[in-house]
Amino acid sequence: MKSKLDIGLLLLRTSIASTMLVYGITKLINGVSFISGLLSDYGLPSFFSYGVYIGEILAPLLIIIGYRTKLAGLIFAINCLVAILMVQLPNFFTLNEFGGWYVGPIVIYFVFGLAMFYTGAGKIALSYTNKWD
Repeated sequence: MKSKLDIGLLLLRTSIASTMLVYGITKLINGVSFISGLLSDYGLPSFFSYGVYIGEILAPLLIIIGYRTKLAGLIFAINCLVAILMVQLPNFFTLNEFGGWYVGPIVIYFVFGLAMFYTGAGKIALSYTNKWD
């Protein structure tokens, strides 16, 4: 039964983290000027915008390979929470054009990050013996 849990965690890790990785790669290609602008609107230093590369590239890669998954999950969740607060908060109680919750995808990413923080990667991972795995 435990092996089924490990397979389930592997499927979750690879599917959800890889979809977030696409966002990070897009920002790697197109830059983070949008995020820099948001940060300056809030009076924060624009160099914080480079943190998105940690939350949307490094953390998903670590989650996918199963290395320091709990730490990566926490970073992933914090990245999503910041996105919700800075960008999606005005849409929190709205529906999209298809009738779905407008912020649903980013909330799913956020909860996934928390789940990885609490569960870790399982045994089908690069590392699973450290307290941050």
